Amino acid sequence: MNDQSELRETVRAGYAAAALQVTRGGTARCGSGSPETDESFGARPYGDEDLSALPEDAVAASLGCGNPLAVAELRAGERVLDLGSGGGIDVLLSARRVGPEGKAYGLDMTEEMLALALANAEKAGARNAEFLKGTIESVP
Repeated sequence: MNDQSELRETVRAGYAAAALQVTRGGTARCGSGSPETDESFGARPYGDEDLSALPEDAVAASLGCGNPLAVAELRAGERVLDLGSGGGIDVLLSARRVGPEGKAYGLDMTEEMLALALANAEKAGARNAEFLKGTIESVP
């Protein structure tokens, strides 16, 4: 195995473990800083209204270190792609924003995260969300 393959497998295994932790009732989080004091791009936390519309597992599985929807100006009918979509939090929120005429795609390389994201989409009733298996370097 070359260095790139080893690194990808290490990352995949870490995300697989996080997904399994969530399916067993745990949570997964990224970083150690307080979101209330983080000034980085998109660091504003998700709003209560957004979070209340999501399945608990989508929120618990969020390993993102920011909120891209705090800066994205999504409109009805648009198509959105989340690279490394994990448990689906940003895809599900994007699907709500682009509405039934739009589409939100999530791409992830981890079977366990894809299974979790699909279950979350089903629970959320997100018919305009689709999850694909692949790597960022080779989008299907």
